[in-house]
Parts: sequence; C-alpha cells; structure tokens
Amino acid sequence: MIRPRFLNGNSENIFRILLAFRKPKSIIIHYNKSVNKNDWFCLYLKRRKGGVLMIYTITLNPAIDLAIETETLRNGVVNRTNFCDIQPNGKGVNVSIILKKLNVDNIALGIGGGFTLDFISDSLKSKGITNKFWRVEQPTRINVFTKVVSTGEEFKEVNPGPTIPKNLQEKLLTYLKKHVTCDDWIIVSGSFSKGISPSYLEDIAKISREVNCGLVIDSSYKEVLDILKYNPYLIKPNEEELLEWFDDKNRDDMNLDILIEYGQNLIERGARNVLLSLGDKGACLITNTNVYVSNAPKIKLQNSAGSGDTMLGTFMGEIINKVPTLEAFKRSIAAGSDTAQSTGLTDFKTVSELEKQVKITCYSK
Repeated sequence: MIRPRFLNGNSENIFRILLAFRKPKSIIIHYNKSVNKNDWFCLYLKRRKGGVLMIYTITLNPAIDLAIETETLRNGVVNRTNFCDIQPNGKGVNVSIILKKLNVDNIALGIGGGFTLDFISDSLKSKGITNKFWRVEQPTRINVFTKVVSTGEEFKEVNPGPTIPKNLQEKLLTYLKKHVTCDDWIIVSGSFSKGISPSYLEDIAKISREVNCGLVIDSSYKEVLDILKYNPYLIKPNEEELLEWFDDKNRDDMNLDILIEYGQNLIERGARNVLLSLGDKGACLITNTNVYVSNAPKIKLQNSAGSGDTMLGTFMGEIINKVPTLEAFKRSIAAGSDTAQSTGLTDFKTVSELEKQVKITCYSK
C-alpha cells in the first residue's frame, strides 16, 4: 500500500487537508458567534491544548499604586500619614487579579520596565497569575492616591508611563497571533503608554476577528468607536467617557436617558454588550434586546481606584463561569463597591452582603 505523501506532514497540515473534503456542521460557541468551516482547525488546536479557554488581559500602561491616608494635607509642611498601601496596578492587571480570585485562570500581558515592573510581575506570580511583559529601560510609573480624613477629599496623582518603541508593540501583537485561538478572550484595559497610538486598539481587534475570539474593551479613547465594526463582546465606558465619545462632554447633569441612548448607539454600531459604570449612581447593562439599570450599594468611600476594574473583572469572570447575565451584573456592582470601600481590591468576603442592596430594573423610557 502506498502511503499518501501528505501523511508525512504534521497533524495540523493533515487536518487542513481533511477540511477541504468535509463540510462540518456549524456550531455555536459561548458568545453566540457561528463558527464556520475555516474555524474548525482553530477548534482542533484548542482540543490539542486540553480544550481549556484562556483569557488574556492587556495592560499597556501598568503602574504601582501608592494609596495614602492622612488626617490633613497642608501646604509647605511635613504631612505625617496614618498608613500607606502599595499594590500592583494598571486596569488590565486589576482585571487579572479579580479573575484569579474567581478561579478563572488568565495570562496578564503588557509592556513596561524597571524595578517597578519587577514588583508588578512578582506580585502577579505570587498570586498564581502567569504574566508576560515586554520590557523597556524606563521604569513603569507609580501613581499616588491620597485620602484626607479631616475633609473627606481624595486626591489622585496619575503619572505618565515610559515611551514604548514600535518593535515591542509588534512583539505583543505577534504573541497574540501565535497564542490566541477561538473560544479565548482578549481584554484590553486602560490608557496607553507614550508611543502607542490609540489606533493600536484596532490592531488588536483585527486579531480577535481573525482568530474568532471574544474581545472586551475598557479604554477612554474615542478610537473605541472605530473597533465597533469588529463586534466586541463588551465595551465598558463610564459616564464621562461615553459623553466625550459623542461630543457631549459639557453636559452638567447626568441624564440617564441620554446615556442609555448613546449606549444603544454603540450596540447598533456593532458592540454586543455595553457595561456603563456610573460611580455611586450605579450602572447600566445594555444589550441588543434590553437595558438594565441598577443602583449602587451605600458605602463609606475609602479609595475609588480599581472599582471599575473590579466591576469588569467580576462581570467577565462570572460570565466565563456560566453565571446568568443579571446575576453577574449584580455581583459585579457589589464587588466594585467593595473595592471602593477598601484600601485594595475586594476579597469578596462581604460582596454577598452588598449584593442585598443592589436592585436591578428593566429600563423603559
């Protein structure tokens, strides 16, 4: 018997050839996107690595957050603090930590440098989070958040990050093309370091389309509108960002009807879901069929940094864990509020109690 020449190739090539002679049935993956014949090879690769989906978070301007509490903050004198807390940060880093707390394995990706990046990477490793950062010589930034007890004020000093060369940006994209397959997720969160254009979002979105994976975006850039045509699974703006995207940033009062109208416009333009955070006013979840509005639990604000990241990480973690959408929405609001009343990210110990305060209603104008 003559052995066909193509069987001397590797199994991946064999599978490609078999696809040419077979018309597999269409299947539906978890985010309701039909997978055609060309995606079966991707599913085959997924089975080869155990059939386990992977979540990749991307942080393009990571940071160390220094949270300080002081009784007073006076000019020109030494201000003694009550305590300080140092945490690895960057919006995608926070999402990775929250996902891990929900037993969702993930890989944290990003670009940075210096001893500050070492601290972030080591902290993630200590939490059991695989991470890969492409390095520059300049150190990753340190942000400072100061809570003044006597006045209740909160000051946020956010520093710029290092300048990122093009070759490192390309290396991250190459990594995604090589490792991400269908049924995976890419979550892009936060601002970009100097040297990275907001159009980089579209470079990532194109890859998500090519490999047929889920895409989640939490970024303030108006260029988010340019990636809606790639049908991201979720967009997570806050009130200010949404108004700015629609050139309505001079509005003095929050008009929920207007915000929902803008959110629905994002859906019409291609987004599958919009998670709109409204701070202490609550949140909205907008889908292609319904709009859900929620209040926020009553808490004593400690540090609002990371609360939005906690909301996003919790929502996506619960969705990936097959929790019903509205339950995931409710828990994400409670978890975000718990982070806001803590010095660091929520430990989920009191989230169930906060959930009791969360009331979700179906919006009707």
